[in-house]
Amino acid sequence: MPGSVQSIERAAAILRVVAGSGGTLGVTDIAEAVGLAKTTTHSLLRTLLLVGFVDQDRETGRYALGAGLLRLGSHLDVNELRARASNWADSLAARSGHAVRLATLAGDDVLVVHHVFRPDDSAQVLDVGATVPATSALGRVLLAHSHPHTGHRSGPRTVPLATELAEVRARGWAAARGEVEPGMAGLAAPVRAAGGLVVAALGVSGPVVTLLDARGVPRSPVLAMVTDAAQSVSRELGHGGG
Repeated sequence: MPGSVQSIERAAAILRVVAGSGGTLGVTDIAEAVGLAKTTTHSLLRTLLLVGFVDQDRETGRYALGAGLLRLGSHLDVNELRARASNWADSLAARSGHAVRLATLAGDDVLVVHHVFRPDDSAQVLDVGATVPATSALGRVLLAHSHPHTGHRSGPRTVPLATELAEVRARGWAAARGEVEPGMAGLAAPVRAAGGLVVAALGVSGPVVTLLDARGVPRSPVLAMVTDAAQSVSRELGHGGG
């Protein structure tokens, strides 16, 4: 039986460490974690950078999973994603009293692939197939994990700055005012597939006063519901982490 290729094994070990760190480790920390010399680790990271499998923060030198690798992991069948998320999304809507959306990236667009109406009798429009702004809570979560260190403008659409996206990655959720229209807000958290790759964002939207306090800080009960639901969907997709 042919032996394994050492460089691929080492690169895979580095990717696992980077994925688990959430973008908090530099080359020295990564080298220690995988048990390799710093020069060897740096060489492998340079190659992973070239192919887009990792990105490096120019200011801190820390590494995160790159857009190239994330796109490989994002080719999850939308129907399967919706099926795995459906029960948790329904439960989140019932518990929170807010509309729930599940979104993925389609190129540079934040695409809604599942939508559960808020549980009241008001008139509502199904958003499946619609796009939401990159500055929405859903958009911030997805961009934070697919464009880890670069805020930019794409045509007329404004993408959150790198510092904002870094904060989203670090805390594991995003909040936004003006989610759909003035007076509305949103909260969202990442959905991860096996291996830790972020493949979707799950979130709620509703009146600002019900989701955020006067300082713009998310109200703890609803935020906990959102993050718990996203973690539950992640487990449905094979992700063992919290």
